[in-house]
Amino acid sequence: MHRLIAATFFVGVGLHAQSANPLSTELKQMYTGVKNNLARMAEKMPEENYSFKPTADIRTFAQLIGHVADAQARNCSAVTGQQNTVSAGSKTSKADLVSALKESFSLCDAAYDGLTDSAAAEMIKTARGQRSKLGALAANVSHSNEEYGYMAVYMRLKGIVPPSSETR
Repeated sequence: MHRLIAATFFVGVGLHAQSANPLSTELKQMYTGVKNNLARMAEKMPEENYSFKPTADIRTFAQLIGHVADAQARNCSAVTGQQNTVSAGSKTSKADLVSALKESFSLCDAAYDGLTDSAAAEMIKTARGQRSKLGALAANVSHSNEEYGYMAVYMRLKGIVPPSSETR
């Protein structure tokens, strides 16, 4: 009986510790998922396909990676109160773009790691106007997922399975 009570106590303590910041914890989990997909995608796409674009009027794969890196750096820096950029839009090589993407992840890691539920409602200035920290970081996840979806099509057109579909 004492073991059951002790086990119940420790499980309860663990659940309470996990739920101290449920909103920011869930948002960070969502960010981590898209971050992992984007990182694996950038590495998996062969260098020669970085210049690929399905039609003449849209961005190349490289330009999409650069766009994601620049947007993440801008959004996450606003949350941390800094003015960091990675200037990925001017890069064309796979190595430079993967490096810029990793740098943007580093900036975002700091923003998501520093977010708590109590700080989530703090208003900040972003390129899109005033937003809560939670809203700015949720928009970052949404945008990154949207761009990942576009790039997944590019990979499929080249006969490459996107990272999020590899285990299916």
